[in-house]
Amino acid sequence: MASEKERIADLPDDEKPREKLQQRGASALSDAELLALFFGTGLPGLNAIGMGRKLIQQFGSLQELSRRSLSELMQFKGIGPAKASQLAAIFEFGKRIAIERGSQSPLDSPEAVYDLLGPTLQSLNHESLRVILLNTKYHLIQVQEISHGGLNECIAHPREILHAVITHSAYAFILVHNHPSGDPSPSSADRKLTRQLKLASEHLSIEMLDHIIIGLPSTASEQAYFSFREMGLM
Repeated sequence: MASEKERIADLPDDEKPREKLQQRGASALSDAELLALFFGTGLPGLNAIGMGRKLIQQFGSLQELSRRSLSELMQFKGIGPAKASQLAAIFEFGKRIAIERGSQSPLDSPEAVYDLLGPTLQSLNHESLRVILLNTKYHLIQVQEISHGGLNECIAHPREILHAVITHSAYAFILVHNHPSGDPSPSSADRKLTRQLKLASEHLSIEMLDHIIIGLPSTASEQAYFSFREMGLM
Protein backbone atom coordinates (compact mmCIF):
# COMPACT_ATOMS: atom_id res chain seq x y z
CA MET A 1 0.00 0.00 0.00
CA ALA A 2 1.37 3.36 -1.02
CA SER A 3 2.10 5.97 1.59
CA GLU A 4 -0.78 8.38 2.21
CA LYS A 5 1.74 11.23 2.01
CA GLU A 6 3.04 10.22 -1.41
CA ARG A 7 1.65 12.23 -4.30
CA ILE A 8 -0.71 10.23 -6.50
CA ALA A 9 1.14 11.54 -9.56
CA ASP A 10 4.26 9.76 -8.25
CA LEU A 11 2.54 6.38 -7.81
CA PRO A 12 2.95 3.55 -10.33
CA ASP A 13 0.18 3.62 -12.95
CA ASP A 14 -1.47 0.47 -11.57
CA GLU A 15 -1.92 2.26 -8.21
CA LYS A 16 -3.34 5.50 -9.58
CA PRO A 17 -7.16 5.45 -9.23
CA ARG A 18 -7.92 7.03 -12.61
CA GLU A 19 -5.54 4.80 -14.56
CA LYS A 20 -6.69 1.75 -12.59
CA LEU A 21 -10.32 2.51 -13.45
CA GLN A 22 -9.49 2.96 -17.13
CA GLN A 23 -7.59 -0.31 -17.29
CA ARG A 24 -9.70 -2.56 -15.06
CA GLY A 25 -13.06 -0.85 -14.55
CA ALA A 26 -14.62 0.96 -11.58
CA SER A 27 -15.31 -2.29 -9.69
CA ALA A 28 -11.54 -2.81 -9.31
CA LEU A 29 -11.22 0.30 -7.14
CA SER A 30 -11.45 0.25 -3.36
CA ASP A 31 -13.88 2.53 -1.54
CA ALA A 32 -10.99 4.85 -0.68
CA GLU A 33 -9.84 4.98 -4.32
CA LEU A 34 -13.36 5.82 -5.51
CA LEU A 35 -13.48 8.64 -2.97
CA ALA A 36 -10.05 9.78 -4.16
CA LEU A 37 -11.52 10.33 -7.63
CA PHE A 38 -14.30 12.32 -5.99
CA PHE A 39 -11.85 14.49 -4.03
CA GLY A 40 -9.54 15.02 -6.99
CA THR A 41 -6.76 16.46 -4.85
CA GLY A 42 -5.57 15.86 -1.33
CA LEU A 43 -4.44 18.06 1.52
CA PRO A 44 -0.91 19.06 2.52
CA GLY A 45 0.75 15.87 3.72
CA LEU A 46 -2.19 13.66 2.73
CA ASN A 47 -3.06 12.49 -0.77
CA ALA A 48 -6.61 11.95 -2.06
CA ILE A 49 -6.53 8.19 -1.38
CA GLY A 50 -5.51 8.89 2.21
CA MET A 51 -8.39 11.33 2.51
CA GLY A 52 -10.76 8.63 1.26
CA ARG A 53 -9.47 6.16 3.85
CA LYS A 54 -9.80 8.68 6.68
CA LEU A 55 -13.33 9.59 5.62
CA ILE A 56 -14.41 5.94 5.71
CA GLN A 57 -12.65 5.43 9.04
CA GLN A 58 -14.44 8.44 10.52
CA PHE A 59 -17.93 7.32 9.49
CA GLY A 60 -17.37 3.55 9.46
CA SER A 61 -18.56 2.64 5.96
CA LEU A 62 -19.94 4.05 2.73
CA GLN A 63 -23.42 3.15 3.95
CA GLU A 64 -22.96 5.16 7.12
CA LEU A 65 -21.47 7.98 5.05
CA SER A 66 -24.62 8.08 2.91
CA ARG A 67 -26.72 8.68 6.06
CA ARG A 68 -24.91 11.88 7.02
CA SER A 69 -26.29 15.39 6.59
CA LEU A 70 -24.45 18.14 4.73
CA SER A 71 -23.39 19.74 8.02
CA GLU A 72 -21.95 16.44 9.26
CA LEU A 73 -20.02 15.93 6.03
CA MET A 74 -18.58 19.43 6.22
CA GLN A 75 -17.01 18.63 9.59
CA PHE A 76 -14.46 16.53 7.69
CA LYS A 77 -11.41 18.55 6.71
CA GLY A 78 -11.36 18.96 2.95
CA ILE A 79 -15.14 18.90 2.47
CA GLY A 80 -16.82 22.27 2.08
CA PRO A 81 -20.39 23.08 1.01
CA ALA A 82 -19.74 22.30 -2.66
CA LYS A 83 -18.08 18.92 -2.03
CA ALA A 84 -20.72 17.96 0.56
CA SER A 85 -23.47 18.73 -1.95
CA GLN A 86 -21.71 16.75 -4.67
CA LEU A 87 -21.30 13.75 -2.38
CA ALA A 88 -24.98 13.86 -1.36
CA ALA A 89 -25.91 14.02 -5.05
CA ILE A 90 -23.79 10.93 -5.81
CA PHE A 91 -25.60 8.89 -3.16
CA GLU A 92 -28.96 10.17 -4.41
CA PHE A 93 -28.08 9.02 -7.94
CA GLY A 94 -27.62 5.49 -6.60
CA LYS A 95 -31.01 5.56 -4.87
CA ARG A 96 -32.80 6.82 -7.97
CA ILE A 97 -31.16 4.24 -10.21
CA ALA A 98 -32.53 1.54 -7.90
CA ILE A 99 -36.04 3.01 -8.17
CA GLU A 100 -35.76 3.28 -11.97
CA ARG A 101 -34.65 -0.34 -12.17
CA GLY A 102 -37.61 -1.37 -10.03
CA SER A 103 -40.08 0.01 -12.57
CA GLN A 104 -38.78 -2.34 -15.27
CA SER A 105 -39.47 -5.70 -13.62
CA PRO A 106 -42.10 -7.19 -11.27
CA LEU A 107 -41.76 -6.29 -7.61
CA ASP A 108 -43.05 -9.60 -6.33
CA SER A 109 -40.31 -10.68 -3.94
CA PRO A 110 -38.70 -9.31 -0.76
CA GLU A 111 -35.34 -9.25 -2.53
CA ALA A 112 -36.68 -7.03 -5.30
CA VAL A 113 -38.21 -4.65 -2.75
CA TYR A 114 -34.96 -4.53 -0.80
CA ASP A 115 -33.03 -3.72 -3.99
CA LEU A 116 -35.53 -0.96 -4.70
CA LEU A 117 -35.76 0.80 -1.33
CA GLY A 118 -33.01 -0.69 0.85
CA PRO A 119 -30.33 1.93 0.05
CA THR A 120 -32.78 4.80 0.50
CA LEU A 121 -34.27 3.67 3.81
CA GLN A 122 -30.94 2.57 5.25
CA SER A 123 -29.60 6.07 4.69
CA LEU A 124 -32.22 7.58 7.04
CA ASN A 125 -31.77 8.14 10.78
CA HIS A 126 -35.53 8.20 11.37
CA GLU A 127 -38.36 5.82 10.56
CA SER A 128 -40.19 6.24 7.27
CA LEU A 129 -43.32 4.34 6.26
CA ARG A 130 -43.81 3.98 2.51
CA VAL A 131 -46.24 2.20 0.23
CA ILE A 132 -45.17 0.70 -3.08
CA LEU A 133 -48.06 0.96 -5.54
CA LEU A 134 -48.22 -1.72 -8.24
CA ASN A 135 -50.18 -2.40 -11.42
CA THR A 136 -51.69 -5.73 -12.50
CA LYS A 137 -48.25 -7.00 -13.57
CA TYR A 138 -46.76 -5.98 -10.21
CA HIS A 139 -44.72 -3.28 -11.91
CA LEU A 140 -44.03 -0.07 -10.04
CA ILE A 141 -46.52 2.77 -10.34
CA GLN A 142 -45.14 4.92 -7.57
CA VAL A 143 -43.50 4.87 -4.14
CA GLN A 144 -45.26 7.17 -1.71
CA GLU A 145 -44.21 8.11 1.81
CA ILE A 146 -47.15 7.85 4.21
CA SER A 147 -45.50 9.04 7.40
CA HIS A 148 -42.15 9.52 9.12
CA GLY A 149 -41.24 9.69 12.77
CA GLY A 150 -38.44 9.80 15.29
CA LEU A 151 -35.62 7.34 15.78
CA ASN A 152 -37.93 4.36 16.35
CA GLU A 153 -41.46 5.66 15.86
CA CYS A 154 -43.56 5.79 12.75
CA ILE A 155 -47.34 5.97 13.09
CA ALA A 156 -49.94 5.50 10.37
CA HIS A 157 -53.55 4.34 10.14
CA PRO A 158 -54.67 1.77 7.54
CA ARG A 159 -57.03 4.34 5.98
CA GLU A 160 -54.07 6.64 5.16
CA ILE A 161 -52.29 3.81 3.39
CA LEU A 162 -55.35 2.59 1.50
CA HIS A 163 -56.23 6.15 0.51
CA ALA A 164 -52.92 6.33 -1.40
CA VAL A 165 -53.59 2.96 -3.03
CA ILE A 166 -57.11 3.92 -4.13
CA THR A 167 -56.12 7.41 -5.29
CA HIS A 168 -53.56 5.97 -7.72
CA SER A 169 -55.83 3.09 -8.82
CA ALA A 170 -53.22 0.55 -7.80
CA TYR A 171 -54.00 -3.14 -8.24
CA ALA A 172 -51.71 -4.20 -5.39
CA PHE A 173 -49.33 -2.71 -2.87
CA ILE A 174 -46.45 -3.49 -0.55
CA LEU A 175 -45.93 -1.70 2.75
CA VAL A 176 -42.31 -0.91 3.63
CA HIS A 177 -40.70 0.84 6.56
CA ASN A 178 -37.28 0.95 8.18
CA HIS A 179 -35.85 0.40 11.64
CA PRO A 180 -32.96 2.86 12.08
CA SER A 181 -31.77 0.84 15.08
CA GLY A 182 -30.72 -1.83 12.60
CA ASP A 183 -32.83 -4.76 13.81
CA PRO A 184 -35.63 -5.49 11.31
CA SER A 185 -37.61 -7.67 13.71
CA PRO A 186 -41.26 -6.52 13.82
CA SER A 187 -42.66 -4.82 16.91
CA SER A 188 -46.13 -5.56 18.29
CA ALA A 189 -47.33 -2.36 16.60
CA ASP A 190 -45.90 -3.55 13.26
CA ARG A 191 -47.76 -6.86 13.62
CA LYS A 192 -51.03 -5.13 14.56
CA LEU A 193 -50.85 -2.72 11.62
CA THR A 194 -50.17 -5.59 9.22
CA ARG A 195 -53.19 -7.58 10.44
CA GLN A 196 -55.49 -4.56 10.24
CA LEU A 197 -54.26 -3.52 6.81
CA LYS A 198 -54.46 -7.02 5.35
CA LEU A 199 -58.07 -7.37 6.53
CA ALA A 200 -59.07 -3.92 5.26
CA SER A 201 -57.48 -4.45 1.86
CA GLU A 202 -59.29 -7.78 1.43
CA HIS A 203 -62.62 -6.04 2.03
CA LEU A 204 -61.73 -3.59 -0.76
CA SER A 205 -60.50 -6.34 -3.14
CA ILE A 206 -57.01 -4.84 -3.12
CA GLU A 207 -54.02 -7.17 -2.95
CA MET A 208 -51.56 -6.54 -0.14
CA LEU A 209 -48.49 -8.47 -1.23
CA ASP A 210 -46.24 -7.95 1.77
CA HIS A 211 -45.05 -5.78 4.62
CA ILE A 212 -41.27 -5.51 4.65
CA ILE A 213 -39.11 -3.96 7.36
CA ILE A 214 -35.69 -2.75 6.28
CA GLY A 215 -32.90 -3.07 8.84
CA LEU A 216 -29.27 -2.05 8.88
CA PRO A 217 -27.07 -5.12 9.39
CA SER A 218 -23.65 -4.55 10.91
CA THR A 219 -22.28 -7.80 9.46
CA ALA A 220 -22.93 -9.76 6.28
CA SER A 221 -24.48 -12.61 8.30
CA GLU A 222 -27.22 -10.43 9.81
CA GLN A 223 -30.63 -10.18 8.20
CA ALA A 224 -31.12 -7.00 6.19
CA TYR A 225 -34.92 -7.15 6.06
CA PHE A 226 -37.97 -8.90 7.51
CA SER A 227 -40.79 -10.04 5.22
CA PHE A 228 -44.18 -10.80 6.78
CA ARG A 229 -45.17 -12.87 3.75
CA GLU A 230 -41.91 -14.81 3.70
CA MET A 231 -42.35 -15.63 7.39
CA GLY A 232 -45.94 -16.83 6.87
CA LEU A 233 -47.46 -13.99 8.90
CA MET A 234 -49.92 -12.80 6.26
